Amino acid sequence: MKILVTGDLHYALKQFDWLLQVADDFDLVCIVGDLLDVASAVPIKAQAVVVGTYLSKLGQKSQVVVCSGNHDLMQPGNRAEREADWLRDLPHMGTAGDGTCLDIGTTRISAFPWWDGPDTRNGIRTQIARDAVGSFATWIWLYHAPPSESPTAWGGHRYFGDTTVREWIETYQPDFVLSGHVHQAPFVREGGWADRLGKSWIFNMGQQPGASPSHIILNTHAREALWFSIEGAEMLDLDQSAALPRPLTTLPRWLKAEDHPA
Repeated sequence: MKILVTGDLHYALKQFDWLLQVADDFDLVCIVGDLLDVASAVPIKAQAVVVGTYLSKLGQKSQVVVCSGNHDLMQPGNRAEREADWLRDLPHMGTAGDGTCLDIGTTRISAFPWWDGPDTRNGIRTQIARDAVGSFATWIWLYHAPPSESPTAWGGHRYFGDTTVREWIETYQPDFVLSGHVHQAPFVREGGWADRLGKSWIFNMGQQPGASPSHIILNTHAREALWFSIEGAEMLDLDQSAALPRPLTTLPRWLKAEDHPA
């Protein structure tokens, strides 16, 4: 399966336009939170309407799975905790949001909401236990924050990861954990876009300005992951547990140049 992973778009509409250009070249598109931006002059509910339209269009081009980030939460109203209601039970064709457990062939994809308090956190714990049951060969998690004490959570001066997520990963050992949140992790010394925790590969594509987002292309059959950003491109061999990313000098045969236009 060829998967496009991105996130932390923060209402950068040109980057959503880029996704529309490339989405139909992938079996699955994963957006790992912070689609909206609380610092934008556009009201957050208006942003959600616009982004919802983009998700609907993306869902007509590829299977799309999205999880919420901290910027995607709405005010709680009568609830004690904030939630990204607009990303739960998405009605858009081909699009799945928070709380999703989706099987594509022998691959299971679980999308978890950003937890703003113990109720949501406990709900994620319940979902993980439920999603762990059944027959599947590959398990992919989407959660906005990377695990604590990981290069994918390193901000340059301290870690910004989630200790609870790390405990869940250590317990259940999913094959891939797709995250974001720590924008600078791939770009700073001692940070990184990929990490290994037990048998689990952890990814964080980082965040960048411009017409295209930083992104990861994951091929679960070829067992390779590629990272593209304004700093260049790197490749990782997923069958070598101690492997380090290396500069990407030529595209692999399974990847077309149009899969990642500038």
